[in-house]
This record gives sequence, structure tokens and C-alpha cells, in this order.
Amino acid sequence: MRDRDDYRFLRLADAMTALNQKVNLIGIITEYGAPTRSRGTDWFCSLRIVDESHNIRGLLVNIFAETQEKLPQAEASGDIIQLFHVMMKIHKMETYALYNKKFSSFALYEGKYGGSCNPYKISSKFQPRNQDMTYVVSLRKWVESFQLDTVSNNSVLLRHIKEGQCYCYDLVCKILHISQVNQDEWMLFVWDGSDAPPLQLQSELETEKDHSLPLQLEPQPLAREALCKFPTIGTILRVSVNQRNVKLNIPSLSPGRWVKFINLMLKVHEGLWFGVLNSSTKVRFVPIEDVMVVERQRDFEKRLSSKFDRMPFTSFPWPIRITVDDEVEDVPLVTLMDIMTYQQATGKYKCIVRVVAALPWTVKDFRSPDGTYRVRLTLEDPTGRIHAYLYAEDGKVFFEGYPPLDALIRKWNTLLGVAEDGGGGVIKNAPRNPPWVLCCIKSYYLNKNDVWGSRKFRIFDTKLVC
Repeated sequence: MRDRDDYRFLRLADAMTALNQKVNLIGIITEYGAPTRSRGTDWFCSLRIVDESHNIRGLLVNIFAETQEKLPQAEASGDIIQLFHVMMKIHKMETYALYNKKFSSFALYEGKYGGSCNPYKISSKFQPRNQDMTYVVSLRKWVESFQLDTVSNNSVLLRHIKEGQCYCYDLVCKILHISQVNQDEWMLFVWDGSDAPPLQLQSELETEKDHSLPLQLEPQPLAREALCKFPTIGTILRVSVNQRNVKLNIPSLSPGRWVKFINLMLKVHEGLWFGVLNSSTKVRFVPIEDVMVVERQRDFEKRLSSKFDRMPFTSFPWPIRITVDDEVEDVPLVTLMDIMTYQQATGKYKCIVRVVAALPWTVKDFRSPDGTYRVRLTLEDPTGRIHAYLYAEDGKVFFEGYPPLDALIRKWNTLLGVAEDGGGGVIKNAPRNPPWVLCCIKSYYLNKNDVWGSRKFRIFDTKLVC
């Protein structure tokens, strides 16, 4: 084992052949991971760097330090890092550089648009040299003509995930919110602007009274103040982080930051998608200039400006035939998140939703002894779930009066996606797949002294004609 020239920086392509040697490197940061706890007492993070000689996948750099503050936390992808006395290693056929806290050192510089000759962060062992800035200026000039794509093409959108079993995906998402569930568990709320596909429901309708289908995965609904900061188009994916299993530095994942989850496990609970960070999941920060981030933002803005792009992706070309009275044709087509975050407590809206649960669930119990309809529906679209009521005359309009019981059961089974055999009988224990339907919803409140706390939703001027 020997050291390369203590003065000069090796090109990354040359460093790849210097196994088990200490080398000095300089490169552009294309990926940098969120700090995590190592299996021991150290903190750990990984970087991927490129230069003109090695600019496709880049060189992986694994860094260990006694504290999180001693890690080279880059301000942005595209910044420049100098690494001194790092050891070249190989693991699972990939060559990487290992930063040893005992003898390695680093310096971080602003990247493409930087003008300062001074590093903005250095390690305690770093010793500046007169020649260092020559290499920094050279890299800044080179990166001007280099397309810094920090996210590989194997990343998928939420709308491309598949139902059927536990899968692991690479996702590029924006962190919207972080909340602590308990002492060891956190929940990340992330978004990429697309709609996660709807899921089949395994729950039995008759369990709704004692075990209602939840409106959200978190134990308590988010405060309205937090909810109103969310985009109103696209699925908000909940990602669970158990700190007993994953020693992730939560404060580094600040809302508004784009990240790439590598090997994120996606699961299903009560008909809702959620993600789980496990020991094999990696979190990488992604700059807002990245091509995939720009594409996601552009697609979102396009959907905002279009009436029909607010429809769930999987509802095209049009939802199941439900008619809406002419007098509400001027009511806007919106998402459930639009409704939940509407600036006024009262309003009228049109939505394309699925009816995923109902209470009472049996048709014969829809009306009170005096004949009044009163049914609570659980509505779902890619942005969320709400409870909406069918009451009195609105229920009468919805069901077209008081149809025969068998006709009403047939309509009801269609609406809730109940599987039937060829003879019209219900298939026991079969998953339900409710169709997309168009309906009118109005919001109102019960207590003027607690407008938002007593806010409710009702379906109105909507007729089920399937």
C-alpha cells in the first residue's frame, strides 16, 4: 500500500485503477445523500462525483465522521469538492473512494455559478494550497458545457407504480411536510405531481361501522394550516421512517427539498399507498435545476392550467355515467384537495371520485323510519379522502326516488365496485374496484363559532343512473 503524489489531484478515471492507494481527488458533486448513523457511533454520508475523464455514472465516495457537523454537507449538487488522502476500494464490482476520519480531509466550493476562491466548508485537517484554485476554476469552466443530470432514468413517477405485492422503487419527490408520529417514528409527506394508481379494496363493506376505512394514514389529520400548503393536484405519498431501524438525519430533510429515494419499499394499507424506509433505502438530495425536477414542475403547472388535467389519470376517457343537473354546470371541476383547502368554508364543486365505503352499508338501511335518506359515503381521488353525506332530498335525487330494492342493490354494487358472478350474485371475499364517478359536492358548517372544525360535505344534484 502506497500513496500517490501528495500534491497533485488524480483524474477520476486514473483513480479507478489505483486500488488500495491513498489519492487526492477533485470533482463535481452529482449526488449527495442524507446523513445517517453508521452501525457504530459515527455519522455517514455518500457522494457521487464526476470530472471530464469520468462523467457518466461518476465515482462513489463514502465518508465517515464523528459527528454530523463534520460531514461535507454540500449546499447543492453541482458544487465542487476536494478530497485528500482517500483510499480507493472496491465492493461488489464497484470502485469507490473511502474517506477516513483519521487522515482524510476535504474542502467544498461553490460550483458552476460560484465566484469565490475560498471554500465554504472545510474539514479540520484541510490545509489550503496555492494551486488548489487552479483546479476549481478549471472544473467550473468544464461544467458550463456539461449537462448535470443527477437522477438516473430508472426513477419512476408515482403513476407508474404497480399493485400486487411489495415493490421497491427509485422515486424523485419533493418533501412537503414532516411530522413525528411517536418517539421513534416519523412520517414524510412527499409528492411528484402525478397520480398514484387506484387500488383494489380488500375490506368488507359490513366492517365500516366498527372499523371505518381511514381518511388518512397518520394517526391524527394534519392541521388545516399544513394542508393548505400542499399542491392540490397529485398524490401525497406518506413515507414512514422508523428511527430504530433507519438512523436518518430527519432535520436535513427540510420541506421544499427534492430528494431521490433509492430502493424505497411501497406497500398498501386500507387501500392507500405508503412508503417505508428500510436499511437498504438510500436518500439523495436533488437540485431544483435537475432535468427530472424541471419536468415534474412543468407537468404540474400544465395540469393546473387545464380543466381536464385535474381529472385522475386513470379516469380517462370519462368516468362511469352519472348525470349532473344543468343548474350546476358552472361549478368548477376540482380535486378533493382543492375542496379540503378551499379558502371559504362553504362552496360548491364537481369532483371525479371513487366511492370506497358507505355507512350504513346495506341498502335496506339507507332510510330512516320516516323514509329520509341518510348515508355517509367515503369518497377518494388521488389527492385524498373525505366523508360526504347523502341526505333527504339530495339522496332522493341521487337514487332517483325510491326504486325497487333489487334495482337499488344492483346500482349500489356497481357504484362500490362489488364483484358479481354471471348471475348477478355477489362473489364472497373478492376485492372491490369502485369505478370513477362524477358528482357535485357542497361544503357547509354546523357551528358558526367553529366554522372549520364543524365543516362537513354533502353530495347534491347528482343522479346515479347506471
